[in-house]
Amino acid sequence: MRAAMARNHGSPRKASRKRSRRKPFWRRISPILIMAPLAAITAALAWRGVPPGFSMELGALKLGAPTATATDRERARFTRCAGPVRVTCVVDGDTFWYRGEKIRIADINAPEVSKPGCAREAKLGAQATARLQALLNAGPFTLARDPSSDDRDRYGRLLRDVTRDGESLGDTLRAEGLAERWKGRRGDWC
Repeated sequence: MRAAMARNHGSPRKASRKRSRRKPFWRRISPILIMAPLAAITAALAWRGVPPGFSMELGALKLGAPTATATDRERARFTRCAGPVRVTCVVDGDTFWYRGEKIRIADINAPEVSKPGCAREAKLGAQATARLQALLNAGPFTLARDPSSDDRDRYGRLLRDVTRDGESLGDTLRAEGLAERWKGRRGDWC
């Protein structure tokens, strides 16, 4: 005890404090507890091979021709838009909100639902809206800028082509008679 007191200038408390400064066992191994699972996950991902859309040439990873499903990365649960707050919902057959951005499908024109010209347009507009909602909710999709149009329309909406597995959702709506090719103006549905 005297030797400990002499080392700590006569204070027995400093000797006990020195012992308490040692980190507990779990704190000393915590980096291992964090790194081991991360290493296991990384090894499992590496074991599966090169992700789709990439090809190996002479030991270097080069971007190959992407597969359609590899590019479909957008996904959400769409509802019908209602009220002033709109984040991810469908407005009508050619307009929807996604992650707080209002998007107009660039390659189609669908019947209006807000101010239809006649009962037929109102009915087709409701059908087109329901169908677009179903198509968007059917699985991952891709939003791509249409190179032949501006980034935004005069109302500030993003103009985007929407595809799944390389197929245009606008083409699907057109094939079902719920939309027409965009001609630069509203169509006549009456």
